[in-house]
Amino acid sequence: MTVSIGEFVRSLSEYPALIITALLTLGVIFVNGWTDAPNSIATCVSTRSMKPRSAILMAAFFDFLGVFVMTSVNATVAQTIFRMVDFGGDTHDATVALSAALFAIVLWATVAWWFGIPTSESHALIAGISGAAIALQGGLKGINPAEWSKVLYGLGLSVVMGFGLGYIVTKIIEGLFRNVSRKKTAGGFQKAQIAGAAGMAFMHGAQDGQKFMSVFMLGIFLSQGRSNVSSFEIPVWVIILCSVVMASGTSIGGYRIIKAVGMDMVRLEKYQGFSADLAGAISLFTASLLGLPVSTTHTKTTAIMGVGAAKRLSSINWGIVKEMVYAWLLTFPGCGLIGFLMAWVFMKIF
Repeated sequence: MTVSIGEFVRSLSEYPALIITALLTLGVIFVNGWTDAPNSIATCVSTRSMKPRSAILMAAFFDFLGVFVMTSVNATVAQTIFRMVDFGGDTHDATVALSAALFAIVLWATVAWWFGIPTSESHALIAGISGAAIALQGGLKGINPAEWSKVLYGLGLSVVMGFGLGYIVTKIIEGLFRNVSRKKTAGGFQKAQIAGAAGMAFMHGAQDGQKFMSVFMLGIFLSQGRSNVSSFEIPVWVIILCSVVMASGTSIGGYRIIKAVGMDMVRLEKYQGFSADLAGAISLFTASLLGLPVSTTHTKTTAIMGVGAAKRLSSINWGIVKEMVYAWLLTFPGCGLIGFLMAWVFMKIF
């Protein structure tokens, strides 16, 4: 099942709730590009391979490309998110609950950005809609355990694979260039670092774009009174709209996140920054092929930790790492609880 752009435009006038749902979903996508995408270029900026503004514009372009290309080729991540929770039943209450969840996600992401903490918007999305679904269905029957388990698999993959590949790639590069002076390799690794950052931005769009587009489609179906849709096809116009909005969010900046991830956690050289980007991109690509929704934030930051560990554990700023881990651990229960409470309140009011 899919929705044409003409049908969507007509639905905006027929179903006023769709206007609110669509705006909130696009707001969440915009905030994701604003707060999450800067992770992909953090190392590129910190190693001075690119200036912040140029790196942000590059990330915006490759975010757009990642959303468009990967969703056209393999949209399994979107299907996983769509089937993860049950918004069936009364479509009015379901639409209200979904809107409440999206509002909670924007609130959570904005607060995290203000404090410069690279929390995962992917996990905030999953937690927020799960909390709202529990409120809607009156219990855990609003959760699909089979699909939710993929989130846990993805979480394990992003941490283990990101850290492990960051460590291994760094060791390989150091072995290959052991007898070559840093000055001779600086130019080559600067170009490689830019390519790696572009790859990370592409994979950020590929992963996160699908998650948010599935919610956009869910909002359309619910506002039209269709709560029993089990599968769908993402139309090209939705891919373009969501990728442009995400790229726009990325283009306004995110220097707080860049500083926390790329500068404060570990001081990197250009070859180390490239190692982190390559490790992160490979991990995200693998997860996308497997249909696992993973956090680009977790993947990139654990890859940077792996790179730092290849040098020595003391090179990692464990104070910054501790703050990030606390934010990660709080996201599921914190954003889930906010989504639950807001959905419960919104359904009572509306």
